[in-house]
Amino acid sequence: MTALPDDTADRELTVTWDDPDVTARAVGRTTGLEWLEQIRDGTLPPPPIARLMGFDLTLVEDGRVQFTLDPGEQHYNPIGSVHGGVYATLLDSAAGCCVHSTLPAGVGYTSLDLQVKFLRPMTATTGPVVAEGRVVHRGSRMLLAEVTLKDAGGRLLATATSSCLVLSLA
Repeated sequence: MTALPDDTADRELTVTWDDPDVTARAVGRTTGLEWLEQIRDGTLPPPPIARLMGFDLTLVEDGRVQFTLDPGEQHYNPIGSVHGGVYATLLDSAAGCCVHSTLPAGVGYTSLDLQVKFLRPMTATTGPVVAEGRVVHRGSRMLLAEVTLKDAGGRLLATATSSCLVLSLA
C-alpha cells in the first residue's frame, strides 16, 4: 500500500442544525410562497440538508427560487470534483421549492422524478454557484419545473427537470 503524501492533513467540518419539526409543522399553514419567504428570511429554520451541504435559499418568487452554494472539498467524490449527488440535491431542492412557491395554504407536493444532465465539473475553485428553479407548467394535479445550475460567470454546469404531484395536506 502506498503512503499518502504529507500534505493530506485531516480536514474537519462541524454542522449544526435546528429541530426540523419546527419547519415541517409550519408546512401548509400559510401559502407555499409565504412559508419559503420565512425560511429565506430566517423566521423558520432551513432544513438540515441545507446546513449539511452548505446551501442557502436566496430568492423566492411565485414559481421561481434560487439556491446558492460555495462548493468545497467536503463536497468531493473520490476523483477530486464535486459529487453528482451534490448537484442533484441542489437541483432537486430548487425544483421542489419553485413548485412549493405556487401552492395555496393546505396544499403540498411530492416529487415524481428528477432528470439531471451534468454538463461541466465543479470544484472548490469554481466559486459560488446558483441553482435557479422555475415552474414551466402548472396543471391542476401536476407541475413541471426546470432548473439550471450556473457558476458566477453564467456558465451552465447542469440542468434538471422534475415533475411534482399536488397533494392535499388535510
